[in-house]
Amino acid sequence: MRKNFGVQTWLYPMPVLIIGTYNDDGSPNVMNAAWGGIHDTNQVGVCIDVGHKTSRNILVRKCFTVNVGDAAHVVACDYVGIVSGNNDAGKFEKSGFHAVMSEVVDAPVIEELPLCLECRLVSHDPSSGYTVGEIVNVSAPERVLDENGNIDPAKVEAITFDPVHHKYLKLGEVAGTAFKDGNALK
Repeated sequence: MRKNFGVQTWLYPMPVLIIGTYNDDGSPNVMNAAWGGIHDTNQVGVCIDVGHKTSRNILVRKCFTVNVGDAAHVVACDYVGIVSGNNDAGKFEKSGFHAVMSEVVDAPVIEELPLCLECRLVSHDPSSGYTVGEIVNVSAPERVLDENGNIDPAKVEAITFDPVHHKYLKLGEVAGTAFKDGNALK
């Protein structure tokens, strides 16, 4: 037996994406975007309402970063989602985050966060806020790399948003091996 819930915005996992842009004065701006993910082979898509300062910044600068929220920074990641840059010019500083300019796009990389997709604007739909960026680089600090220099998901400690209970959950346990385990059914 299954229980029906009707139309909901429930999907697991729902990544916690911290979108980075620069304001008109060059100061960094960030927001927590609850809805987003890979859009195409080299693209990411995020829903950002046109009323957000981040949306305006993306349209002006034509670039943004998508930083992955992690367990160590839950408070800061949540804070940048509940406070508007339109209302609090000191939002970035209060978050405790630090920014460095991306080497490839005109947008900030958040130093504390473990993974960053550096993007150029491809498209923005003003009616839905759906924004697509071309991923021109992915960067990660050495602290989240394994002995072979690859990203180690266990070290990333990415968090996902639970839209049913309004909780953040930590990802990381291995459940299987992609492109291999299914061969047992051949």
